[in-house]
Amino acid sequence: MNLDNKSLEVNNENYILSNNEDVLSSEIINKYLSENNNEFNINVYKTIDSTNTAIKELAVNGEREGTIIISEEQTGGRGRLGRKFHSPKGTGIYMSILLRPQISASISFLITIAAAVAVAEAIEAVSDKEAKIKWVNDIYCDNKKVCGILTEASFNFQSNTIDYAVLGIGINVIAPKEGFAKEIKDIATGIFEDYSHTSIHIRSKLIAKVLNLFWDYYKHIEDRSFLKSYKMRSLLINKEVTIFTNKIYEKATVLEIDDECRLKVKMEDGAIRFLSSGEVSIKL
Repeated sequence: MNLDNKSLEVNNENYILSNNEDVLSSEIINKYLSENNNEFNINVYKTIDSTNTAIKELAVNGEREGTIIISEEQTGGRGRLGRKFHSPKGTGIYMSILLRPQISASISFLITIAAAVAVAEAIEAVSDKEAKIKWVNDIYCDNKKVCGILTEASFNFQSNTIDYAVLGIGINVIAPKEGFAKEIKDIATGIFEDYSHTSIHIRSKLIAKVLNLFWDYYKHIEDRSFLKSYKMRSLLINKEVTIFTNKIYEKATVLEIDDECRLKVKMEDGAIRFLSSGEVSIKL
């Protein structure tokens, strides 16, 4: 894949941002990165099928850690369980990061947890919104979803290590003018009403803030310094939820999230269970 031929170039000298547009470029994003974040290789596209798919191709071909693909839109964006991720042009952040973590496969789940905390903290840093986390990987503002995270990894089962991981982050910065897709219109929202309610370069600022925060957590991932924030931001603790596992729907009350990021729940019959995977829904 030739990144140079497909990247979106913006001439900063001729570029004027109006109140209703926010164009992305690697130059603008780099301007807001921390000085020590020179490990990133940021590539911005006008359109792409899927940023995760594109990064996977680069990973297989030996591309270095810290390579990032961001697109103004995705035509084939994916969420968990193969679901389509709605990725309209110019309204969100669709970003994938190539990672080569030197950690055991058994704690690879911490990548998603660290990313969730970084996104939540970044949203709060650039807006007046409170960001909550719906176990495992969704970020909510005003009781509606503004971000989904999809981490995909290639494992070496002989050594119980990770060859590479692809961290995909999709954030609804503003709502599309035509509205969200029918299947998500009741649960999704944007962080802001429109770009007139934001500062200049808001998406670039938000991307940089996410990268700054996540990279610090990632470089010290085994310390789990972000875990306390993850638990405190939980949207589910002390709430009644519906659990979907093994094709069965069951009611439960969420008690806590443990240090392995398992969901501790009390079932209707009083039984205590720990969930490490599965679908959990809540009425808000």
